[in-house]
Amino acid sequence: MRYAIAKQVDIVHVLNVPLGNIGEFDCVNMIINSIGLGQGGWIITCNTDIMRKHMLDPTFRRLAAEASLIVADGMPLIWASRVQGAPLPERVAGSNLISSLSAAAARAGRSVFLLGGDPGTAEEAADALRRVSPELLVAGTLCPPPGFESDASRMDEIRVALERTQPAIVYVALGSPKQEVLIAQLRDAFPASWWIGVGISFSFLAGRVRRAPRWIQRCGLEWAHRLCQEPGRLARRYLLHGIPFTMFLLMNSMIARVRKETLLLKTRVPRQP
Repeated sequence: MRYAIAKQVDIVHVLNVPLGNIGEFDCVNMIINSIGLGQGGWIITCNTDIMRKHMLDPTFRRLAAEASLIVADGMPLIWASRVQGAPLPERVAGSNLISSLSAAAARAGRSVFLLGGDPGTAEEAADALRRVSPELLVAGTLCPPPGFESDASRMDEIRVALERTQPAIVYVALGSPKQEVLIAQLRDAFPASWWIGVGISFSFLAGRVRRAPRWIQRCGLEWAHRLCQEPGRLARRYLLHGIPFTMFLLMNSMIARVRKETLLLKTRVPRQP
């Protein structure tokens, strides 16, 4: 974690993932303050799918270690932190952060760039953000075609667009791990920019995919709402991987708490002479 302001955030380890002990409001302020100091960074909004990749894929784990801050995007991560006795304050979802951070950027006169998403969603998402904050500076939008990451000319197109606009914040909506790989490749060339992977958030803002109601989000059932809309694409991710991994995560957190309490008990019990 390279950047000074992000380093000031306390960390809670959940399944060896260093999650920032920070809420959405403070996260937004941290980013805006950092931009004011000329410092950029990279935030990973970690859900159970990303946490699973972090545990199973050493390459992804090394990639995530380069991020300035990892935040908990997913109620199972919040539950796990509570179970292990080190509760995180709240979920910091990329699909919420894109709106709250853009509103703060508009007030501060900072620009945003929307990169990725399905064709047309970046522009539609930008329009949605500007309807809420008309003063928002949208530096640009770009939706690279499939396979762009293996095409040098397409990668150059992205770099040129960012060099020309010099955005303060770059939202990357490509899904994981593609968005993290792209951010890792580009961020060093733009050290004053903040990079945030936001998954399907452009489609949410554009209205192409319906976001779950707040009460469903709070119950940790947003995945079920998504599954009902896209069963063919998401069944394997949620049913075969997501649910079993969530059970494993909560069980691991319970074991971590028991071990911690057992260790504390041993240190408190005086030895017999």
